[in-house]
Amino acid sequence: QVQLVESGGGLVQPGGSLRLSCAASGSIFSINAMGWYRQAPGKQRELVAITTNGGSTNYADSVKGRFTISRNNVKNTVYLQMNSLKPEDTAVYYCNAGVTVTVPYRYLELWGQGTLVTVSS
Repeated sequence: QVQLVESGGGLVQPGGSLRLSCAASGSIFSINAMGWYRQAPGKQRELVAITTNGGSTNYADSVKGRFTISRNNVKNTVYLQMNSLKPEDTAVYYCNAGVTVTVPYRYLELWGQGTLVTVSS
């Protein structure tokens, strides 16, 4: 079974930092884009950051300069380093990846289970 498993959420004070991780596991042939989305209470899910397998990145305007997305293609893992966190960053953060799997051979868009980030004093 191919899945994404996230870790790293929690409670942090404003101005603090957190690092989220998301690892893909299973019969993986290749991974295209990997990204992070978030959903705050009462709001729609929104893109936070995305990275392609070529290393290109894109960020939501609200997190530019504060968040950094990176990936380790050997470990099939994507990270989100979040600095200078604000209360408005509070949300459930979801990992997303476009994955080609081998058994059977097909393309899947996968989502992680979500990890809660709470920014509060």
